[in-house]
Amino acid sequence: MWISTKAQYGLRALIEIGKNPNQAVPLKDVADKQDISQHYLEQIASNLRRAGFIRSVRGAHGGYRLSRAPKDIRAWDVVVTMEGSLAPVSCLEDSDSCTKTGSCATEGLWKRVEDAIKDVLYNTTLEDLIKENVQLEHSKLVQLEPFYSHP
Repeated sequence: MWISTKAQYGLRALIEIGKNPNQAVPLKDVADKQDISQHYLEQIASNLRRAGFIRSVRGAHGGYRLSRAPKDIRAWDVVVTMEGSLAPVSCLEDSDSCTKTGSCATEGLWKRVEDAIKDVLYNTTLEDLIKENVQLEHSKLVQLEPFYSHP
């Protein structure tokens, strides 16, 4: 199973927007900071807006803001919005798609895989991801600090 760039970039965009809670963030800024094509990001933002994760702000200082608090946005909801099903095999999504449903030797394994993915994504909020990202950025700055220090 692969998570597409739509879901990956969607989460990255939400993190970038969520790091600036008191201002609207232009998509150009998100695209630049996250190294994402602005055109592709516009398509992703449209899906995120329709799903109610972000809202647009018009005007000179326009852009996007989160529609909900970061603690109320689960990674699961974003990924499922962008991907659809996350079932690792089709029979978990549609039991009629397989004649072995209920008697398959590996069905339990795939169900556990699906449950583990759901558990991680469901229990990770945008607030968690923002905190992780801020810590990562801070640790990178601390590593670079000796190079910018003056004697």
